[in-house]
Order: sequence, then structure tokens, then C-alpha cells
Amino acid sequence: MRVFVTGATGFIGSAVVKELLTAGHEVLGLARSDTGAASLDAMGATAHRGSLEDIDSLRRGAADADAVIHTAFIHDFSRFAESCEQDRRAIETLGAELEGSARPLLVTHGVGGLAQGRPGTENDVPPPPSTAYPRASEAAAAALEARGVHAAVVRLPQVHDTAKQGLITPLIQIYREKGVCAYVGEGLQRWAATHVLDAAHLYRLALEKAEPGARYHAVAEEGVSMRAIAEAIGRRLDLPTRSIAVDDAEDFFGWMAMFVGWDLTATSEKTRETLGWQPVGPGLVVDLDNGQF
Repeated sequence: MRVFVTGATGFIGSAVVKELLTAGHEVLGLARSDTGAASLDAMGATAHRGSLEDIDSLRRGAADADAVIHTAFIHDFSRFAESCEQDRRAIETLGAELEGSARPLLVTHGVGGLAQGRPGTENDVPPPPSTAYPRASEAAAAALEARGVHAAVVRLPQVHDTAKQGLITPLIQIYREKGVCAYVGEGLQRWAATHVLDAAHLYRLALEKAEPGARYHAVAEEGVSMRAIAEAIGRRLDLPTRSIAVDDAEDFFGWMAMFVGWDLTATSEKTRETLGWQPVGPGLVVDLDNGQF
């Protein structure tokens, strides 16, 4: 298949591109810069110049492909609502171009907020977008499915290797600035995780399966405790680790306080059974212990 990949030069997207090329697919990768285009050329993909803001570039990319994988997202939490709206518009544009065909679209969402008091499953439906959490990726995919678009969703936990670890990467910066690796209360909040190469493999399997309306969980570890995460970072940075009170979380963590207080756990039994996906990469704590940060 000729696959149009947004976010093709990013952390997850670049791994997806390599996975697709290794499996014999042709890749058209979205690139917003000459440097990004050169990196795609070096991998053996075809660079397609454009960006999430350039709606026409998205339309042309989707029109020139047999399938679309949307991994791009602008991770600027100082304008999170705006980034979420750009993401929604991008998904709508891609889906509109695919409408009326059997060409699949894979949209990316997270595993957070799926369930209360237990890990989320593929059968859980996320809450609708709100001012508190405006990300609308999955809602946009559902709207496209209602129009007959061959759309499915890959839900991601904290995706990691030794260089990047999802939300944990900005958390590390906070720890550096504060000089201490803190967790809230007993640090029992847990975050699901998977290695970036396992996530890329799941995208490829989901694309080839191409089941419309499916929800896939790229979850290797159901939940790693915030205390274990803080202690691993503390070991790597040679910083002390300590508990802080809930009332002190916002002052310490800033915009991340909301996430640090959440359980972001999920399972992947249905995904493993459906796709035959078996993650093999190192766990989150192992990558943190060997972190290049």
C-alpha cells in the first residue's frame, strides 16, 4: 500500500514510517521543513511538503494514498485547545478526502479518561471533548465513521525509548528545575506505557487489518506507578525523591499537575487477540534507568 503518514518525522511517526517500509509498504510522509524532508528521503520514504495548518497539503496527501495514518499533533500545552482544534480539522480534512472509498484512516488518541477506578479497555468510550480536556481526535474519527469513512483509532499510553517518554519527558525537565523528583501522596497513580517500536508495529498491524470502527490499545504495561517513575528518574539524574501533598501539586508541577494526579491505565487484551500483537520492547523503568536525558 501507499500510505500517507502525518507526523512522519516525529518520535512515533518516524518509527511508524520505518515499520511500514520494512514491511514493504510505500510511504508518503508529511514534512514541514527541508530537514524533515531530507530525513524521510534518507529512510526511503517520499516527502510530501506541508503541515497540519496547511489543509490543502493534507487533502493532497490523502488523495495520493491508499491509506492514511495520522500521528501528528502539536504538543504545545500553552495553547492546548488550539492544538486540539487543529487536530480535529486535520482529521476532518483527511476523512473527507477518503469518504466514499474503502481506503482506511488510522487516527491517534490517548488512553486517558476511559474509565474510573479500573484500567480502560477497547470497549470504553472516552468522554466527549470539553473545555477541561478539549482533545477531539476520537470524536472526530467517530463522526467520520458515521459518514461511512473507513476509520479506526489507535490509543496510545506513554510511548517511550531511552530518549523520549511521552508526558514523562516534560516531567523530567520539571524535576531538573526543582532539583527533586516528587510524586503526589504515596505515588500510587499509574500510567500505562509501551516502547515506541512496539507502538509502530501495532500501527502497521492495525492498518493491514483495516477494521472500520475498531479501537486498538498500544499498551504493553497496564500501569507503572508514579513513585516508580520518579525513583527511576531520580536514580538517573542523581536527584532525591520525595512525596508532596495534593495541595502542593499545582505549585510543583504547573500545567502537569492534572496529569500527575490521574490514573492513566489501560489494558490491551482485545487488541492482542485481534491483531496478534505481542510487545517485546523494554519496559518504561528500564528505559528510564538507561535514559539519554
